[in-house]
Amino acid sequence: MTLPDRARGVLRAAVEPGNWDVSRYEPAPDLAPFVDYHWIVRWDLHGRAPFKQKVLSHPNVHVVFEQPYPAVYGVVRDVFERELIGAGHVFGIRFRAGGFRSVLGGPVAALTDRVLPAVDLFGPTVAEVGERVLGTAAEADRVVLAETWLRGVLSGPTQAPPDLDPAVAEVAAIVERITTNPNLFRVDDLAEEVGVPVRRLQRLFAEYVGVGPKWVLRRARLQEVAERAEHGAGIDWAALAADLGYADQAHLTRDFTATVGTAPGRYART
Repeated sequence: MTLPDRARGVLRAAVEPGNWDVSRYEPAPDLAPFVDYHWIVRWDLHGRAPFKQKVLSHPNVHVVFEQPYPAVYGVVRDVFERELIGAGHVFGIRFRAGGFRSVLGGPVAALTDRVLPAVDLFGPTVAEVGERVLGTAAEADRVVLAETWLRGVLSGPTQAPPDLDPAVAEVAAIVERITTNPNLFRVDDLAEEVGVPVRRLQRLFAEYVGVGPKWVLRRARLQEVAERAEHGAGIDWAALAADLGYADQAHLTRDFTATVGTAPGRYART
């Protein structure tokens, strides 16, 4: 099933990108405990200058089939930036927050702010899979190929269905609680709401998410500011700052500017 193309956190491009688009697909039911969705980006900028797309990244790990080789992207704490040149396409698997722990077999914090060749984690077979995925015309067939590969990774040498670590579902639910309610501001408040002691919450996030709960809370607020700004000028920034737990409008402006590189008011007017 195709999901809506609009992705929260994708920042408005400073330059008209020309011909490019994004598709997202739901995972198969047996992979849904581990995977948020699959995504495909296509672009054709022939005759146009290269363009850089920025994203206020989420607390998710991605496996990306791309040229020159497949890669694993850990959580990016800064703004993620990708330059598009010429024409091409990439295929990505976005794992649920916590879901890549079952693949990695170790703390996801080891991948934070890192991009690794996928062969380092999965061996040379992943490169062959990447070539088949990128060389397949129908997007639905690309999804099938990628999911078949991922099932093999999750089942391991026994080829048995993986046992879902209960902490994966717990962490995913907590992160979803944060991202769907940017009115949560403090780690203490989050811990009280979800019924988990602060220290255990911090350990869970380091092990399964790769970043701390404080970072996820702050990023959700910034994404909410960007989402509101997408609607253009006329926003009551002081009221929004109060709604999102900032000390005042100046605090919101400093936080957004330091991360995105432009003030929220100017971003809204672009």
